[in-house]
Amino acid sequence: MSEVQPPGPSFHISDHTAPSTTVVAGFSAFGLAGITAADYLVEALDLEETGHVTTDSLPSITPFEDGRPRHHSRLFSRPDLDLTVLVNELFLPTSAADPFAEAMLDWTDEHDVTEVLVLSGIPYAHGPDAHETFYVASDDYREFRLDGTDIEPMGKGFLDGVNGALAYRGIESTLRTGVFITPVHAQVPDVPAAIRLVEAAERVYDLGIDAEPLEAFARTVEQYYRDLATQVEAAADREVPEDRMYM
Repeated sequence: MSEVQPPGPSFHISDHTAPSTTVVAGFSAFGLAGITAADYLVEALDLEETGHVTTDSLPSITPFEDGRPRHHSRLFSRPDLDLTVLVNELFLPTSAADPFAEAMLDWTDEHDVTEVLVLSGIPYAHGPDAHETFYVASDDYREFRLDGTDIEPMGKGFLDGVNGALAYRGIESTLRTGVFITPVHAQVPDVPAAIRLVEAAERVYDLGIDAEPLEAFARTVEQYYRDLATQVEAAADREVPEDRMYM
């Protein structure tokens, strides 16, 4: 008698305000640079919560602040800015990457989103001169956003997890998709890496924000991020494949 396989993870995106045509996302991963950068964009741009992501069949967390629980994955925007930011505090194992990307693609199709950018810190071997931000992007994203900028392409390697799943959707669909990558270290949060990601987003999108105050912002949430990093590392020990090499 064959064993019944448990259902895989699924995701549902709820919003009470339609997203902008451009979505920028930061996820919980080693060093927390991407989520720190996304969280800072919300703060610096004075964005308001406009939706959230729910999931089942995954170990979940329920963050809280001042005694009030909130969703672990939230969307933020404001009416006068064509930008929606996804701050995703829930660790997404590789088994959840494709279902998450499918949910994102269904949601972007439904709301005529034309572009997704992921801000990502990735631990990989690098020299002292490699503290830069690089990109992996679909051809249409590169032509639309990156021509004329000083952001260099990542030379060689491969993306996995949610970064890889979303980048693949960029190849296979009309959704312009970019991933900004910078090397991260073990400190939590890796503030210099987050600053590099914010500065890259500013150069590309001309948001009118200054990355300098990010260091002070990160200090105010440092203990929270350390606790979040403990959750991420515990999950990563169980479910993340070996680190990938980039050149």
